[in-house]
Amino acid sequence: MSKYLEHSKYLPKLNNERPNERNSIYKERFTSLHNLILVMFQGDKVVMPKESCWFGYYPDGATTPLLPPQQTKLYTEDWIGLKTLDAAGKVKFVGVPGEHLQMAHDDVVKHVVPYLQNNPTFLS
Repeated sequence: MSKYLEHSKYLPKLNNERPNERNSIYKERFTSLHNLILVMFQGDKVVMPKESCWFGYYPDGATTPLLPPQQTKLYTEDWIGLKTLDAAGKVKFVGVPGEHLQMAHDDVVKHVVPYLQNNPTFLS
């Protein structure tokens, strides 16, 4: 984790992972979403581990076990508002077959299109 925080400039900032640099505006904007659709591609070999698409990850300093998002510090300490959104029923965890960003048309229609339409049925 320390190497990740040291060498990765974008994600740690966006995910509010640097303890002394947390930005409340990121959390405020994230929690203002009506819905958050997190898509994990079952055959993904680009994003490692693929469960990080859902904000799942390993405990600090370990490579096992793989924690579900609800057991990570990012979630439990609500660094970006994921826990807040999830508690409000606004997070959809979607798993689809295929490799990285190779989403079948039917899956796009089923999991994405309803949230792009201005349809109050899908808004929380």
